[in-house]
Amino acid sequence: MSNIGFSLIIPTLNAGSSFELLLQSINKQNVVPKQIIVIDSESDDDTANIARKYGCNVIPINRRDFNHGATRQFGAEYTDVDVVVFLTQDIILADENSLEKIIDCFHDPAVGAAYGRQLPHKNALPIGAHARLFNYPPDSRVKTLDNAQELGIKATFISNSFAAYRKAALKEVGGFPDNVILSEDTYVAAKMLLAGWKVYYCAEAQVYHSHNYSVWQEFRRYFDIGVFHGREHWIRTAFGQAEGEGFRYVVSELKYLWANGKCFIPKACLQNLCKFLGYKLGLKEKVLPLWLKKKMSMNKRYWDSWK
Repeated sequence: MSNIGFSLIIPTLNAGSSFELLLQSINKQNVVPKQIIVIDSESDDDTANIARKYGCNVIPINRRDFNHGATRQFGAEYTDVDVVVFLTQDIILADENSLEKIIDCFHDPAVGAAYGRQLPHKNALPIGAHARLFNYPPDSRVKTLDNAQELGIKATFISNSFAAYRKAALKEVGGFPDNVILSEDTYVAAKMLLAGWKVYYCAEAQVYHSHNYSVWQEFRRYFDIGVFHGREHWIRTAFGQAEGEGFRYVVSELKYLWANGKCFIPKACLQNLCKFLGYKLGLKEKVLPLWLKKKMSMNKRYWDSWK
C-alpha cells in the first residue's frame, strides 16, 4: 500500500445526482486521502451539502472567479501533501484500487504527473465511447521529452478529470496558469516534459467518464481548444501541430462506428467538420469581435477578463 500523502481536489458547479456516486466511490478506496477538497462555484443545487455529508472540506468561491487553471492552483496550494489528485464532478472511480494505482506512479521520483484511464459511462453513445477508447488505451506508458518526436502533441495529453501531480514538480514549472480558457492540464504537462519530468499514463487506474456532446457543443469546445493553442503557441512549437492527431482520430472513429453504430456515421462526419472549423476559428480568435467569441465559446465567463 502506498505511503505517499495525497489530497483530492474537486471543483464543482451544480454537480447533480451523480456527484454522490463519485463520493461513494471515493469512500470505497483502499487508500485514504488526507483531505477531500471541494471548491464550489456557488452551486444552486445540493452539491455543497452532499459534499459536507461525506466529510469533504467545502471551499465556496464566486462563480465569476472560477478559472480552470487558477482554481486548481488554489486547491493545490491549500493542502500540505506530496501529491494532489484532481477529479471532475462527473466521474466515478471504477474500483477500489483506482486511487492507489495512480498514487503508486509517484514512487518513481522522476514522475511529475500521472493520469488514469477513462472508460465510457454505461449510457455513452458510440461517438462518446470511441473518444474514451481512442484517447485512453489499455496499456500504460511513461512519456518523456524523448517521446516528443514519436508522439508529437499527444505527448502533452493528460486530463484533469482524473490526474495527479507531484507538488514539488508543479511548483518547479510555475503551477497551473492563472487565466486559461481550458487545457490547464496540457499546459502543465508540456512544462513538465520540457523541464525533464516524466508524465505517467496509468491504464490500471480507472474511472468512468464520458460525454454525449451535441454537434454545437463540440464546435464550441474545439473553438476553446483552438483559443488555448493560439494563445499558448509555444506548445505547438515544441511538440508539433494537432491536425495530424485529429486525422488519426477520424479514421479510428469511422472504423469503430462501422462496427458499432453505422447510424452515427453521418453525425460523426458533421461533428468532425464542426470540430475542425471551431479549432481553426479559435486559433484566429484575435481577429474576431468579442461578442462573437462569447457566442462560440463554451467558457463564456473567460472573455470577461480577456479582451
